[in-house]
Amino acid sequence: MQIVILCGGQGTRLREETQYRPKALVEISGRPVLWHVMKSYGHYGFRDFTLCLGYKGDMIKQYFLDYDVLRHDLNITVGPNKEVALLNPEETDDWTVTCVDTGYDTPTGGRIHRIKPYIPDADDTFMLTYCDGVADIDIRSLLQFHQKTGKVATITAVRPPSRFGVLKIEGNIATGFAKGAHVDSGWIDGGFFVFNKQIFDYLDDTSWLSGDVRDVQEGRRSTVQKLIDDQELAVYKHAGHWQCMDTSREMEVLTELWRTGQAFWKLW
Repeated sequence: MQIVILCGGQGTRLREETQYRPKALVEISGRPVLWHVMKSYGHYGFRDFTLCLGYKGDMIKQYFLDYDVLRHDLNITVGPNKEVALLNPEETDDWTVTCVDTGYDTPTGGRIHRIKPYIPDADDTFMLTYCDGVADIDIRSLLQFHQKTGKVATITAVRPPSRFGVLKIEGNIATGFAKGAHVDSGWIDGGFFVFNKQIFDYLDDTSWLSGDVRDVQEGRRSTVQKLIDDQELAVYKHAGHWQCMDTSREMEVLTELWRTGQAFWKLW
């Protein structure tokens, strides 16, 4: 099963870091946040990743081209028959990583639309998340929940800081979506989606996954809102820990949690 990760945004709220590298490569204690996200999926046996690249995507490609060499001690034979051997190869991650350039300014839903050819024909379902959110979520439980609902999509809801928008939920079905600083509590989009392939019927190159201010101004519905309108968005409530990394302060918090052995997302 493919795990699709949105890695193309410019990370403007973390500009002091993202002016030099893509947000996915901003580090938590020496490892890119993308690595932390992928390790969480790998813990549950999911190792096939498709990365939706955009802003500074070439740096992400290079990161994975150099992945094993940079993470291990090496024995190097120089000269005309140069050889490089990893000294502790048992620590290598067994991942397949597909890097897809989905465009510099492409909106989130458009990026998903553009990776359709990379979802295997045999797969009816794939999972998707953002490159900057970590959680102690049980990915297997999320997948099983989605399969039982029979819906096109499942979104993971988490309890957030109040600056995020709130999902309105009846039972396990989303009935609305509200954003604004006035929102004080409730469940929000925490990423960690599961989609059936019918999701591509809701997407084109101009789609936003969860919407943005331009959608509101121009009267467009986001992909999430379309799913809500069709009663095709199930909600998996994750009552555990979750944190995104939108700002330098959040990066520092996550780094300190890792440094002090309190990294709630470290399940491996």
